[in-house]
Amino acid sequence: MKTYKTIFISDIHLGSRGCKADLLCDFLKNNTSENLFLVGDIIDGWRLKKKFYWPQSHTNVIRRILTAAKRDTKVTYIIGNHDEVLRGLLPYDMHFGNIDLVNRYRYQALNGKTYMVIHGDMFDTALRNKLAWLYHFGDNLYTILLGINIVLAKMRNKLGLPYWSLSAYLKSKTKEAVAFMSDFEVLITDYCQKQNADGVICGHVHKADIKKIGDIEYMNDGDWVESCTALVEHHDGSWEIITWIKEKDDVDTDNTSSSYKRLKRRAGTSGTLVSGSTDLPAGIKYN
Repeated sequence: MKTYKTIFISDIHLGSRGCKADLLCDFLKNNTSENLFLVGDIIDGWRLKKKFYWPQSHTNVIRRILTAAKRDTKVTYIIGNHDEVLRGLLPYDMHFGNIDLVNRYRYQALNGKTYMVIHGDMFDTALRNKLAWLYHFGDNLYTILLGINIVLAKMRNKLGLPYWSLSAYLKSKTKEAVAFMSDFEVLITDYCQKQNADGVICGHVHKADIKKIGDIEYMNDGDWVESCTALVEHHDGSWEIITWIKEKDDVDTDNTSSSYKRLKRRAGTSGTLVSGSTDLPAGIKYN
């Protein structure tokens, strides 16, 4: 069992067929932390509204999170766009067990730097005008690609090949998607600068990364639909992206977990919680 100061995960999309719930359960079983941030799109309300889908593995994820909260891990749920229905509960200061529900959070890291923890969907309006067609067709196309991902993953597993995401590959090769990522990063780091923060921790775009954009440290914890990644803060203050990829489907019968490939990316040094916020600006102006 690995222990961290803080773990950040987002874009789990429970309630969708693309969710890698079994992988996430294994990750949560083998990793613990003082603080756990759920950085939006944990439950996919959009998918559930269209067609209900909720296997046992998705319930198991919820149980893992609730168990962590019960065992003194401070759990904070940042609301995203796919679970935006929860925003209606914010005025009532609702709690789910020991889980705090907020729109954003100012996180004080071990290196003394302040990070804005937000999902990132608040910047969609500004980007939608530039890439309107991508918003109109992107969601349905993405669903189709995730379905193809599931079939490919099963075929590659039978052939003894590692996991590979078609949707992630196509996004990386499509200039419109690349431009979207770039614009998103610029807008979100500009917002953090105006909030007098040293960096941002977000999700939303399903692309894990740690990098410096201008004077702002940009960290994205990725997703559990394509890349299966988490952002962690070590007790020595360093940051790391962990990719939790399953190499085989069969669980060992000797009480050891199934084989997983743990890929790591580390950056810098940098948890003490400062304050949560249930408010977000109604509109953001960029000069």
